[in-house]
Amino acid sequence: MPANVTDQPCLPPYTLTGHGPPLLLLHGFTGSAEEWAGLIPALARLRQVIAVDLPGHGRAPAPDDPACYTMERAVAGLLALLDHLGHTHCDVLGYSMGGRVALHLAATAPTRVRALILESVSPGIEDPAERAARAAADDALAARIEGEGLEWFVDHWASLPLFASQARLPEAARAALRERRLRGSVTGYANTLRGMGAGRQRSLWADLPAMRVPALIISGELDAKYVAIGARMAAAMPLARQVIVPGAGHTVHLEQPEAFRDLVVGYMTGNAAG
Repeated sequence: MPANVTDQPCLPPYTLTGHGPPLLLLHGFTGSAEEWAGLIPALARLRQVIAVDLPGHGRAPAPDDPACYTMERAVAGLLALLDHLGHTHCDVLGYSMGGRVALHLAATAPTRVRALILESVSPGIEDPAERAARAAADDALAARIEGEGLEWFVDHWASLPLFASQARLPEAARAALRERRLRGSVTGYANTLRGMGAGRQRSLWADLPAMRVPALIISGELDAKYVAIGARMAAAMPLARQVIVPGAGHTVHLEQPEAFRDLVVGYMTGNAAG
């Protein structure tokens, strides 16, 4: 086993805000706990908000070994954090990659997850050949990040069709998003792709019918791919429903922040922990 892979899960960096039943916030790829800053004050009136930096992001370590970046290790770290904080269970809000981590947490430890809010999330790629092709593409992008550097990658990532609707954001918001992404690292981003990309995680589609927890699936109207995925997820999960937010693409919480806040606060209020 490589020297920087340990058997014991490491606690991820986190911030605590507010009081009450715990709500875990999981950011997307190239993000950090900081991306929830505008949402946390409203949520902290209802919950103890635990905003986490996932492996290779924010204040989390960015080791050289891709084996440190897997869904299994990320989930183990979150479970260790819940134990450290004395929480038997929590609600979880996850965006994109963070939503995939949330689903893996629910599949691995169903008694620890009380409710899910999933923004622009896929349970994975079902077809093995398609999954292998995606893993190869992620490996190629990881190598290019290492060759071209952080600034090239941040601009490349922002130019993807998936984020085209972010062009509607005010210039200041787009500049702030770019600056946050530039605070990441080449090693963290590259190895996250190698270890936690959609091509490397197992598909959870077959697990969804057994996830008997309340789930709110939030999709942006302009993000047709994830609207379709969200509809299929809502049909597969016994206690799930989908909400489609007008005028938003993949990053609903950035593109329509007030609508997103109202959805999440309303859902938390309606699913008050006992």
